[in-house]
Amino acid sequence: MSKQELKKYFLEHREDKKAFQEYLDRRHQNSKPTTTADDPLFDSKIQEAIRQQINQNQRQS
Repeated sequence: MSKQELKKYFLEHREDKKAFQEYLDRRHQNSKPTTTADDPLFDSKIQEAIRQQINQNQRQS
């Protein structure tokens, strides 16, 4: 099942805790660190990552 199919399934079956956990596990596996706390550009990198996520979410809506 693809990530999109799993997301759709979970949204239609919100009581399915195993599906929710699988979705979270997959999201965690695909995530990559944006920066580290000792990075001098930490604030700007975090702000850019947030902007990108907002834009991505808006396109998917």
